[in-house]
Amino acid sequence: MNLSILQELGIKVTPHALLRDHTTFKLGGACKAMIECQNAQEMTAAIKALRKIHASFLVMGFGSNILASDNGIDKIIVRYTTNTPLIEQKGNRLTVDAATQFDDLARFAINAGLDGMTTFSGIPGTVGGAIAGNAGAYGKQISDSLVSLTLLKPDNTVISVPKSAISFSYRDSDIKHSNDIILNAEFELPSGDTKTMLQKREETIRTREEKHGRWQDSPSAGSFFRNVEPTSKAGPRQSAGWFLDQAGAKDLRVGGAHSYKNHANIITRDDNAKAEDVLALTLQMMAMVEKKFSIKLIREVRLLGEFKNLPVSNPKGYS
Repeated sequence: MNLSILQELGIKVTPHALLRDHTTFKLGGACKAMIECQNAQEMTAAIKALRKIHASFLVMGFGSNILASDNGIDKIIVRYTTNTPLIEQKGNRLTVDAATQFDDLARFAINAGLDGMTTFSGIPGTVGGAIAGNAGAYGKQISDSLVSLTLLKPDNTVISVPKSAISFSYRDSDIKHSNDIILNAEFELPSGDTKTMLQKREETIRTREEKHGRWQDSPSAGSFFRNVEPTSKAGPRQSAGWFLDQAGAKDLRVGGAHSYKNHANIITRDDNAKAEDVLALTLQMMAMVEKKFSIKLIREVRLLGEFKNLPVSNPKGYS
């Protein structure tokens, strides 16, 4: 497949890129090619070019919520992320390119004297991925302050839609299950005290690293399972980690895959681990919780590619 037109546009194309080099789990085989876009203009051009030649592709953000198969995937991956924050401020409103890092948005908002993003400090991933998965922490979620989205539709039209046009729920949204691509987002945030927010940011990052570890040192995809809905048999306890602890699942190990020392719901790995080890471990964990509590845990992490015990999983949207 000739992707030279993208290279002519200055967009980076890497044939047979290894997914382990582009996910926080640091696992996964090769994809057909990886196209790296760093802003909405590049993203729009790349997607239109791929659709014109009827190429099979998936969109990925920072790769912070993915477990990629050891065998890779026979598709093109369009990676939409940047290390340069692309944010514009007008009063209490921020317009953010979806490729911007989620933590960069939190930092920008704090320095601009705007509250509402501080609790998300230290969470890896892109703004686009955070919106698609309705990321959150400490009872807050990113959709709380969302005003509107600019979307690239399957027919290549670009439209702006209000938040009310999108259905959001716990760690989920319409976007996650559609072929729409988020190009940018607008947020409205209340004013806050920068000094207080900076202190809270430091505390949040420190607590997160103590509980979850740093993915650079202990590769993971964050919480592997969703917390249990309060309307279920969980009663007042909703933390998936609590159920895993009580079921004895924290002590499990498959190959080089195991729970992080301080959190049963954070799956990490040793250097010799494979993606198949991680999946096998989590299937055992799910079985133990279901046996003890009659509760079925739901994966928050998305599977990419084919695994021995599961059919091909092709997640749409970002992570």
